[in-house]
Amino acid sequence: MTVRSTPSPRRIKRKDVGNEVPTPTLDLIIIHINELVTMDSKYGVPRRGKNMAELAPIHDGAVAISGNSIVFVGTTNELFSNFSPNGKTVIIDATNRLVTPGFVDPHTHIIFDGFRENELEMKLAGKTYLEILESGGGILKTVKATRKASLEILIQNGKKILNRMMEYGTTTMETKSGYGLDVENEIKSLLAAKKLNLEHPMDVISTFLGAHAVPPEYEGETDDYVELIISEMIPKVAQEELAEFCDVFCEEGIFSVVQTKKILKAAMKYGLKPQIHIDEIIDTSGALLAAELNAVQTGHMLKSNDEGLKAMRKAQTIATLLPGTPFCLMMRDYAPARKIIEYGIPIALATDLNPNCWTESMQIIIALACYHMKLSPAEALTAATINAACALQKQEQIGSIEVGKKADLIIFDVPNHNFLPYQFGVNLVSKVIKNGKIVVDFD
Repeated sequence: MTVRSTPSPRRIKRKDVGNEVPTPTLDLIIIHINELVTMDSKYGVPRRGKNMAELAPIHDGAVAISGNSIVFVGTTNELFSNFSPNGKTVIIDATNRLVTPGFVDPHTHIIFDGFRENELEMKLAGKTYLEILESGGGILKTVKATRKASLEILIQNGKKILNRMMEYGTTTMETKSGYGLDVENEIKSLLAAKKLNLEHPMDVISTFLGAHAVPPEYEGETDDYVELIISEMIPKVAQEELAEFCDVFCEEGIFSVVQTKKILKAAMKYGLKPQIHIDEIIDTSGALLAAELNAVQTGHMLKSNDEGLKAMRKAQTIATLLPGTPFCLMMRDYAPARKIIEYGIPIALATDLNPNCWTESMQIIIALACYHMKLSPAEALTAATINAACALQKQEQIGSIEVGKKADLIIFDVPNHNFLPYQFGVNLVSKVIKNGKIVVDFD
């Protein structure tokens, strides 16, 4: 294996209404694809309701890439009828293989130092997430380690995680700050994310999450910490252009709905787009707040009420579900994905990678979504690609295999998409292509 740095699908023809169309140089072509999942945008962007199961597949498919862009999507016969590879064209035969868009992981927390493997035994003994937090574990333990870590250590940790994520097929991801919880260390965390985006082939999108928890020095003074976030952190993050989004952990005992609204409204004034962790442990009516603020996406949603779901449908907010989290917390309840789909809310999936829920694999998240939230394999794949791209407002560039989009693709060593949850717990990737380059190759 090597990791190297580095509108609807249409079938381009060389002639268009009698006029010669310049033939692009073909740098890489994939041919004889058993199942080419295009995620054709004619089924909606984002997909919702029954259209979440529409993959727009092509059999004996082909994709052609020039530079970092897709220039042809169609059948193998159509490709060779209209294009001639040159001596430098890389040709990949994907007979009996599946090709999909690169995974988009829209909710992670990879900027941290330290481990929390000892908490597994606490969970096995019946301790809840909030009980572990109150005992000095959880987020606050990671905060202590992250504050001590240098910028270089955070970057080094992040690169190891990004390498593994890419090996499992992720080509674009979002990461949050939130383990610094003071001005200096929140900025340090976002600088690490920015550096990772520049130095790693993965596209890394940053979110400011200063309101992830209340730091020990502000215990019992949450409103004062909220003022610090609003008066110092948000202006500095915006001034230094360190994040696209602002997120808040809205949960009982963490940040209230009132505090969350105050933080996000302040962030929006500085041009940061809102996201919210909502209704993970109890129903705080966070979904209603997400709809009121027109949040781009929400995370968790295990306990969201019907009124909030109806409001989210009107607001066009993406419901990003994180089945790895209740799995790691050994919870009985998962987000009510079927109900959310019935309400017409588009669903995305994410790993929620963090020291409490550590997986780099969107493949295992797809499996958990099917087995525990009753998504079909097609719905889960949609949620991990085009809808996940929408959760980051990147759907014009990524999330589907369409002419003009970035050439971010996965070649799987399985014949069709049903294998992704069926053959779980192993890496099914054969190759990963990022920006038109082969960055992972297991063949």
